[in-house]
Amino acid sequence: MEAKFSIPKKANLINEKTLIVAVDLGKDSNMGYCRTPNGFEVKPFRFSNNREGFNHFWSTVQAAMARYQLERAVVGFESTGSYGEPLEHFLKDKPEVVLVQVNPMHVKRFKEVTDNSPNKRDEKDPRVIAQLMQMGSFLSCIIPEGAPAQLRELIHAREFQIKLQVQASNRLQDLVHKVFPEFSSVIKNPLCETGRYLLYHYPRPEQITSLGLRELTKIMQQKSRGKLGPWHAKRLWEAARDSVGVKQALASLCLEIRLLLQQIEDIGKTIQQIEVQLPCWLGQVPYSKRLLSIKGVGAVTVAGVIGESGGLERFSGQKALMKLPGLNLYEISSGKHQGERHISKRGRPLLRKLLYFAALNTTRRGGIMYLKYQEMLARGMEKIKAQVAISRKLLRLMYALVRDNKDYIHSCSDPSTPLRTRLRKAA
Repeated sequence: MEAKFSIPKKANLINEKTLIVAVDLGKDSNMGYCRTPNGFEVKPFRFSNNREGFNHFWSTVQAAMARYQLERAVVGFESTGSYGEPLEHFLKDKPEVVLVQVNPMHVKRFKEVTDNSPNKRDEKDPRVIAQLMQMGSFLSCIIPEGAPAQLRELIHAREFQIKLQVQASNRLQDLVHKVFPEFSSVIKNPLCETGRYLLYHYPRPEQITSLGLRELTKIMQQKSRGKLGPWHAKRLWEAARDSVGVKQALASLCLEIRLLLQQIEDIGKTIQQIEVQLPCWLGQVPYSKRLLSIKGVGAVTVAGVIGESGGLERFSGQKALMKLPGLNLYEISSGKHQGERHISKRGRPLLRKLLYFAALNTTRRGGIMYLKYQEMLARGMEKIKAQVAISRKLLRLMYALVRDNKDYIHSCSDPSTPLRTRLRKAA
């Protein structure tokens, strides 16, 4: 997927001068395996995830290269989790090493082909990985460095916090439905300022009714800045008076509601702190301003694209880049049957998600992709498929701006030029 594979093709990367090294990654230890294209091998060996283990692994690889008079080692492993990152960084600066990744799904399906058995053993997995590598079924290993590496970790940290926030919000809604099920009929979003205040200080229906209608109206008007008036307060007070919420374990339920509200607030502050750091690191990527010039594409999306890709300049073309988020197309056709085209989704889901939300922004009325989106809908395309198509266009546009070193606003967004012409010039 990186530009370094555009000159030596995969078929030529592994030749008679190449040692195939496969690693089955683990948390505490890994299983290594070496093989030459001619079939000579070093039997699977285990090494630990520490300096001593890595040195043992590397000395074994060097000994095999010297024994069979080989010039290069192609080291491959499954692209699963973070277990392999220390080993990647240990090997990435060694000139005689090329790092590649093998799709875990390919490994799983190819296991039964090798010996017609679903048997799984630590010694079997690296041999399967080596066979796939020799067949050319691998991808280049993207190891971000510098600012892209910082952006990648920040975006992943932000995504992790968002997941925690969603979990806490879902749990909060479950508890509110137990204690005061009628609450959401008046205040749709319990996490708005009014909802948070009432749930934190008066989570039980009896506490709402004890406030009195006048005091409740005053609180709701103040916290909502006038959006919720006497009519809403009366509805909430009547709902609290006639509530069918549970009457048991209310002290414990209300305590958890308060803790969840505090947790959600803290997570929100953490997300803000992460997002404050993004512009600092984006400023160290020269072409980030080019990407930010696209109206509707924000710092989070640009940081995600740069961080997940390790830098758009590393890719040899748009086709290779499209595979990274799994936005490349495929179809299943046979004989007279012509299948529909779908995206593969065999890529990085976080990048695909960020591009999809960017597509939602740019297809709003007045957005740069609004007219194109409406054209797709007029042709009968489903809304979600049209948004995915816009995601693909945005990624191609970003790549084109980096490739041509152009700014979207100044070089291809003249208001007097039709939108279709501007997009064609950009991409």
